[in-house]
Amino acid sequence: MRAGPSQEEIRRHNLGVLLRHVHLGGPTSRAELTTRMGLNRSTIMALTADLTAAGLVREELPRETGRVGRPSLVVRPESARVYVLAFDIGVDRLVAARVGLGGVVLDRHEATREREDFDLDHVAGAVVAFTRRMLARTRPDTLCVGVGVAIAGGVRSSDGVVRYSPNMGAVDVPLGAELKERLGLGVPVAVGNDANLGALAEQARGVAVGCRDLIYLHGDVGIGGGVIAGGQLLGGHGGYGGEIGHMVVNTGGRPCGCGSRGCLEAEVGERALLEAAGRFSAQAGRDAVRAVVGAADRGDVLAQQALNRVGDWLGLGVANLVNVFNPEVVIFGGILREIYLGSAAQVRSRIAVDVLRASRESLRLRTPALGDDTILVGAAELAFAQVLADPLDALARVGA
Repeated sequence: MRAGPSQEEIRRHNLGVLLRHVHLGGPTSRAELTTRMGLNRSTIMALTADLTAAGLVREELPRETGRVGRPSLVVRPESARVYVLAFDIGVDRLVAARVGLGGVVLDRHEATREREDFDLDHVAGAVVAFTRRMLARTRPDTLCVGVGVAIAGGVRSSDGVVRYSPNMGAVDVPLGAELKERLGLGVPVAVGNDANLGALAEQARGVAVGCRDLIYLHGDVGIGGGVIAGGQLLGGHGGYGGEIGHMVVNTGGRPCGCGSRGCLEAEVGERALLEAAGRFSAQAGRDAVRAVVGAADRGDVLAQQALNRVGDWLGLGVANLVNVFNPEVVIFGGILREIYLGSAAQVRSRIAVDVLRASRESLRLRTPALGDDTILVGAAELAFAQVLADPLDALARVGA
């Protein structure tokens, strides 16, 4: 019979829970932490003292209380001192940021990427260059506790190997190991699928805070998806779960980069929309998609027909997902934000016809509250995961 957790294990768990409250919720009073965590005041005081000594939080008097009596101290994350590096490696762009504890973006850079086969040396070199630029502007008393990387592709969760990315030409690329060696920061480097991280970001800080069942659909050139059920991200065996873009919705339909035909991303992705609108050879990328949506708003018949067609396939894909997972919220991110906003009538019509009544009654369709930085925020949260799980152990490892 296994013994229960030791006092030290309980203490470490509570330290992580308290730090997560402050990281996600911002400055929080001791009194509120006492209520949220169900612990007594002396225990909360001891926990905050440990986190303060570790340099993760600080305590200060509230600016205004409006109450009589001694005010409860406010616990604030040390955002300027403790930070992570976050990277969003997309088909068309590379975004880098230094993000402080509490989710504060301290520094941000962005560069365009050429659409060509994935070159690990080139991508790693760009990440290293951005890192040097950000660290050069960082005070010497600050501490990096992790690196998080998002990429459009199937990522092996155990070691950060990108197994496949049809739209980036990447197959079995050891991205995590290469970046850890090239950066040489002595901190964990975690790599995750962009749509999975988008789902986690919108649940933690975006439009789905407090939601335990959601689907985040992300469009870049293709389409990815992140599914959270019962509060847990569905990663699947090996970490490749959520490849919603390769769900076949049109048997024998348009060819997909994965080798199949009629996949959701083949019928709904950037190329499908631009070709239907007669604009594929003229322009590409997010601006091209927005141009089609804008033209449809202005009465362009071909653009309207393209959005209607793509919106119908998108609605069918969403209907299938809702019937399977019964989410509370479906979020449309990346270029899918514009496509959904331009074809909402078709999407909702499909849902009304093809989704079980019980599953659609309370369903909400939304766009990301975090905008184009949803994936970047998810990468930052991935980088913070270890320090939030066990703050003192994570800091000891970084120090070692």
